[in-house]
Amino acid sequence: MLLSHYQDLLLEAGCDEAGRGCLAGPVFAAAVILPAGFSHPVLNDSKQLNAANRDMLRGVIEKEALYFAVASVDNEEIDRINILKASFRAMHLALEQLPQQPEYIIVDGNRFYAYGNVPHACIVQGDGKYASIAAASILAKTYRDEYMQRLHTEYPHFGWNDNKGYPTKYHRDALREHGETPYHRKSFRLLPEQLELDL
Repeated sequence: MLLSHYQDLLLEAGCDEAGRGCLAGPVFAAAVILPAGFSHPVLNDSKQLNAANRDMLRGVIEKEALYFAVASVDNEEIDRINILKASFRAMHLALEQLPQQPEYIIVDGNRFYAYGNVPHACIVQGDGKYASIAAASILAKTYRDEYMQRLHTEYPHFGWNDNKGYPTKYHRDALREHGETPYHRKSFRLLPEQLELDL
């Protein structure tokens, strides 16, 4: 069972992102403030859950969270500022959209750009330890998957309904055959053979 909070004195938001390692599409992030003592037997890091459980939990989170918000940063901004900064930017945008601002933030991972003067803690594998980070990971993942499903209807030959923009063999084979789309991250090495071209 995940821990409900990192600390009990301040109103706490959990943050996580989805899509950092993708070759195409935006990076999404979510911020979630859960009620004290919140728990759910299935809640876990979104990567450990199947799509049906993620979708089920999204409904639970959106109904039972005190506050939640989801934001994204598109591939063009990712190319301008780099994926790490874009991930933090998406988290900040999600935090800004919360109707009630948190007094403490916990973030999955080992780095974060401070959000104003709000104290924060970075927690490695936090999405498997704290409920609010796990909830944020699920919202970020399900919202991003929906977005990539819509892009799939525009560019079906890349298989984004299945790989969601990650560098699968199918995705890279489609890149070789069809070339880049406006949604691809030009600052990423889209194909392994680009390693040789960059030398």
